Amino acid sequence: MNGDWLLRGRDGRLTVYLPSDDAVLCRAELAPGGPWEPPRRIGGDQRLIPDAAVGQGADGYAHLVAWRPTGSGQAGLVHSTHFRPRLAPLDWQPVGHPDKKGERTGTPAVAVDARGRAHVFVATAAGGIGLLAQKEKGGWEPWRMLDTEEEAGRAGVRGAPAAVTAASGRIEVYAAVRGGIRHWAHPEPGAPPVPGESVEVPVRPGTLRALVTSADRTTCYFTDENGELCAWRPGQEPVPLLASAGPGPVSAVRCVIDGHDCTLLAQRSASGRAVFAAHPTEQEAAGAWWTESGPALPADARVAPALDEHGEVVAAALSPSTGMLRLTRRKDEPGLALRAWQEV
Repeated sequence: MNGDWLLRGRDGRLTVYLPSDDAVLCRAELAPGGPWEPPRRIGGDQRLIPDAAVGQGADGYAHLVAWRPTGSGQAGLVHSTHFRPRLAPLDWQPVGHPDKKGERTGTPAVAVDARGRAHVFVATAAGGIGLLAQKEKGGWEPWRMLDTEEEAGRAGVRGAPAAVTAASGRIEVYAAVRGGIRHWAHPEPGAPPVPGESVEVPVRPGTLRALVTSADRTTCYFTDENGELCAWRPGQEPVPLLASAGPGPVSAVRCVIDGHDCTLLAQRSASGRAVFAAHPTEQEAAGAWWTESGPALPADARVAPALDEHGEVVAAALSPSTGMLRLTRRKDEPGLALRAWQEV
């Protein structure tokens, strides 16, 4: 899943979303901090292509987007909304293709603005980024290209984009391109996105993750070609943080640790275990280091931190191939000590 797949709903319950063969499944807590329900298939019986995205709005609603096959060599995007963890998500509804028709073009990303409207970003066949935005009273705006065909051909989007909703409600999106990262942002909520800064950096495609890190800034985490995990905020230079522990993007959450505003990073390491690293938010120069936690995980497992109903750190490890879900929470003591992992 592209995006934060461990989410807290409006009622405090946690939900996880995972791809499974030709579907997307969800599991939710029966009560905050309590037992979990069995996996449920999202959106009916439609067959999907395993490559989905999820984003959550300030209203707590989760928006999911996936590709489905529509014919020989053809695919289209579908959308579902999940209002509350214990409710069934809506059926998948077709929302089209950034090039009107064709094959799957790339992994989508989803962000939700201050008005609760989902915005879907996905690569086009030409190498640019297409945007589809919900209307405030239902339906969807026409597809919009974030760059011209010539610009798209020069840039050549590589890997999944990373979309995020800033504290102001503006949506921003980052994408790895040839030789660097591009950035687009809404100048104000509800306005069309415009190109922001670009940075020349040897980024590994498929490693971008965006996070709100202050009232007016977001940070894009990525791994460079040397295996270094870096942080970039438009208007500044990328900052190396520490060596990436494994392949793929990190997961991140902003939290309070011993009274300090911190950013917590999580990843499945090359050794197979979950690892965590924390640093003061937007102060990467303070340094960070990985700490291993829990037993070895399946090769396809992903690790994600979130905040529970009390605002405390909780983390999940999820394996799509096995359906394994393990959970841990922070101990009630100084530092970032975690409890023993429990399979649910």
